[in-house]
Amino acid sequence: MEQRSSRNKDKTFSEDEVEARLRSELPHWYLEKGWIGRKYKTSGWKATMMVTNVIGHLAESAFHHPDLALSYAFVIVKLMTHSAGGITEKDFELAKKIESVVMWQPALEGGALEGTPDDPRFKYVKYES
Repeated sequence: MEQRSSRNKDKTFSEDEVEARLRSELPHWYLEKGWIGRKYKTSGWKATMMVTNVIGHLAESAFHHPDLALSYAFVIVKLMTHSAGGITEKDFELAKKIESVVMWQPALEGGALEGTPDDPRFKYVKYES
């Protein structure tokens, strides 16, 4: 197995750099107290647990673990690279992957997958434009 390079060599971004990247790459994410974060609103407990499990799978696969806070109808994700003491490329990459999976709307792609019906019984994530 290949050895990983030292995690302490990750370049951290300044607040201005982080804010600029969030505006251009992750407009629903924010910078707060040294973390980048996002609140995903859901339709209720089952959806909250599904979103949490998806984030958990992506984080474990990436071996980069966010802080999570969850309640009945939301999940808050916070990312920073502890070993580097700030926001690194790892945080942006995982945030983009989380965003693309959680906010995926198959119906907008025009393929065979229709997505959840427009029926309150099947609501899942509260999508933002």
